[in-house]
Order: sequence, then C-alpha cells, then structure tokens
Amino acid sequence: MTKTAIETDVLILGSGAAGLTAALNLAQRFKVIVLAKGGLSEGSTAWAQGGIAAVLEPGDTFESHVEDTMIAGAGLNDRAAVEFVVGSAPAAIERLAELGVPFNLAEDRNSWHLTREGGHSHRRIVHVDDATGRAVQQALEKAAAAHPNITLVPDMVAIDLITSRHGERYSGDGHVWGVYALNRARGKVEAFTARATILATGGAGRVYLFSTAPRGATGDGIAMAWRAGCRVSNMEFMQFHPTCLYNLEVKNFLITEAVRGEGGRLKLPETGHRFMPEFDERAELAPRDVVARAIDHEIKRLGLDYVHLDISHMSADFVKGHFPNIYRRLLDLGIDITREPIPVVPAQHYTCGGVVIDLAGRTDLPGLYAVGEVSQSGLHGANRLASNSLLECFVFGDAAALDIAEHWDELRPPPPIRAWDESRVTDSDEEVVIKQNWTEIRRFMWNYVGIVRTTKRLERAKHRIKLLTEEVEDYYGHFRVTPDLVELRNLLQCAELIVRSALRRKESRGLHYTLDYPKTLARAVDTVLAP
Repeated sequence: MTKTAIETDVLILGSGAAGLTAALNLAQRFKVIVLAKGGLSEGSTAWAQGGIAAVLEPGDTFESHVEDTMIAGAGLNDRAAVEFVVGSAPAAIERLAELGVPFNLAEDRNSWHLTREGGHSHRRIVHVDDATGRAVQQALEKAAAAHPNITLVPDMVAIDLITSRHGERYSGDGHVWGVYALNRARGKVEAFTARATILATGGAGRVYLFSTAPRGATGDGIAMAWRAGCRVSNMEFMQFHPTCLYNLEVKNFLITEAVRGEGGRLKLPETGHRFMPEFDERAELAPRDVVARAIDHEIKRLGLDYVHLDISHMSADFVKGHFPNIYRRLLDLGIDITREPIPVVPAQHYTCGGVVIDLAGRTDLPGLYAVGEVSQSGLHGANRLASNSLLECFVFGDAAALDIAEHWDELRPPPPIRAWDESRVTDSDEEVVIKQNWTEIRRFMWNYVGIVRTTKRLERAKHRIKLLTEEVEDYYGHFRVTPDLVELRNLLQCAELIVRSALRRKESRGLHYTLDYPKTLARAVDTVLAP
C-alpha cells in the first residue's frame, strides 16, 4: 500500500443526513471515515426548512402517501421503491427523535405537530419550526462526533473514485476502493481506501444560475460515478422550487413549501391578483413543477422580476409561531411578513435524477453505494414530492449500511493503490478561465435548460458544453487541481448529462417541460445513460 493511502473499513463521501445515517449504523461494527468537502454542516441537509413526510396520524395511510408520491412523480416512480421508503418512514422518525431531534409537538403535547405541503393529501410532515434540516444535522453530527468508530474529516475535495485501474496491477473488474481527495489545508491530494465506499454527496443544483442549493452542490458524486462506469438516470428532471426570496443582496434564501401549505397565496405585485387557481384546481397546493411553471409564465408574460407570496392575512401570532426563522430573517431585510407579501422567484432546488441504485443503495460497481440526492432510487420519478427527500436519506442510509454489514465477507480488502501523480502538471496562471467557464455554464443552463425547454435551446446548450469540455479537460491535464477546477469539471459533466437526458425525452412529464413535445406519452420510461 502506498504511503499516501489512508485506509478504513467504510468510506463515506458527504456529511449530511444520508452520509451520517449510514455512518451511525455502520459504526456499530466497522471503522468509518466521513469526508466533507467543506465544513461538516455545509451540505443541503442543514438548509432544509420544511420537514419529513411520514404516515403518523390515524386518518392517513401508507397507500395514500404512496399514491401522492406517484402522482407528483408523474407515474415514473418505481412503486417498489416508493412503498419501501413510505413504509420505513415512521421508524426513521422514531430513531431521529431518539437521537434528540426536537420535533414540534401538537397542542395536546402527546403527539407531533404535522403540517401539510403541496401534493400531500394529508397532514403528515413532522418538523422543527421552519428549520428542520438544521436540527437533524445537529443531532446526527453530535452523535457521529461522539462515536469512537467514526472519524469526521472536513475540507476534503473528492476528485475521482479509486477503481481497479488505479491499482498497481490493473484487474479490470471495475471495483471501487475509495477516493482521491484534495486536502484543502495541505494543498495535497490524498488517497482514502476502503472495502466499501458510499456516495452521499448531494445534487447538482449549482449547475444553474439561480439555485437554493448550497455552494458545494456541484454534482461531484454523480460525475465521479459516471467517470468510474456507473449508469446515470433521469437527469432531465431538475426540480425548481417555486418560491425563492427575490433579493439582490441575499442569494438563495428559500421560502419553505409550508408557507403555501399553511395558507400563503401567490399574487401579482401590481394588482394583488391571486393567479394559481387559473393554472390548477389545487391552486397553491399543486406540486412544485406546476407552481414553478405558473410563476415562470406570469413573470415572462408580464415582464416581472418576481411575484408575491402573501401570508399576511393570517394572524401575526400564527405566522411567527409557524415560521419564526423566516419571519426574523426577512424582518432583518425590511420585510414584515405579518403585514406585507414576500417577493419570490423560482430557483433550482433538487436533482431528481442521479446514479442508478437498487433498494440496498448498490450502484453498478462492486464496493460502491449511493444514497440521497446523488442517487436515482426510483422514489421521486419525474418530480419529487415535498418532504420526501430527507426521508430518502434516512431510509437508504440505513439500507446501504445493512447491505454492507450483511455482505462484508464478500467485500475484498483494497489492493495496493498508486499515489496521485503530479509529475507532469504545474500550478495554473490562468485562474480566470475557471471563473469565466463556471459563470458561462450556469447562465446558459438557466436560459436554455431551465423550467421551460425547446429542442433548439437544448442543442445550443449541447454545443456550448462540447466546446467547454475540450477546454476544461485540456486545462485539467496541464495544471494542479484546485477545488474550483474540480467543481468546474464536475459541473460540466453534470450539465452534459442533463442536456443529453432532456434531448432523449420526446414528451413533457413532471419537471421536464418542452414546447416541442407538450404531451405526455402513455408509457412512463426512465432515461438511462450508460458510460
């Protein structure tokens, strides 16, 4: 084994809900290293405002939650995956409560307070005020930090998966043995090896100009898995959250779905006209793709910068009690949501496609698992139902850990791995290239591959991606890696996968809406790309 390799039993890339859930389950038997690209709490989990969907009240049923998920997913969901996740939800909530997540209680104090969000037929969303993700992240992180078998390592930028071709003797079997990662503090690339590797790296939201995703959501896991040889599926289905705060100073502040679920109304700024009933009988409670397209339509039709989301008709105590964090944050910006509406625009919010996995979180490659937003499990279909995403992280984090434990003896120890080779590269003197290309990708993806698409726009994006790929790969081959270069390379790869997938789908379904093929085909089929 080369001296640069740090060996463990299981390596997890990502320190959010999916990664830490898997780590806590595995640490009962194995040594686990969890790598975070930045700080441990900088991923998407801590940003989640809404909550976690689960059937917890007598009037609700698993069948109802399954059907709501299938309807939102436009029939593209894998029913087995949906039933698996929905059926596992109540137990996942109980475990989180045992870890100390302080879910809001109902008025009787004997049960949890449940809210309702768009696309759900019942109140089934458990939450911690309007900052559920932060509370979940804190509880999981505290438990992981206290566990002797878990090592949490921040500021490690994963570059590429270590496969059999990186061994000192290439075996050609496609096995994954870990990852090469750039240590930000040392400025050096280190090899981490393990019998099993779990991708929990989140989505690719930052491929778009406007996104609610954190800065690090650059599709790293999807791109690395693709380069290693995994299939990727349904990348055309990028969810746009309908209501991101429109503010030139503050970027990416999400106004949770629950504001509409608790009575918030979408209105035109000049007239105060409530427009959603004209687009869908469910009005503001329609699924996110419907609401996002409606807002996009009104903004483009009238030349607006934003529309209004108004909950000021509810009592001030109700608004402050249900949305304390949003109330305080917007008050700091001069907006009192108990008295006036919130200016909002749609923004990219969730990557519904990803690395193809089975119900155990296994990918196409031996030794490699994927859980959470990086994966395509079959749960979300063509559109994610609100508050199913954190749930997916817990259920598949558990499932991957269980599968690794059950098949441990079949997972071979890593062979000797070659050290990262920097003998033929130099430090870059052209950092401006990275910044320019990053900005260009995000802008043309927003304009050409956004909420409403056409074949002509997609072909334009495809052409730009081809040119940029040649430029970035040449740059990557000549200069030492930096965090920005790694992310640019991955963003570009994800952009290509999104555009290729969108061009293949000759229909409009769920989140993929194209003016050239406005109808939905009778048969729902996944878009699967193979390297």
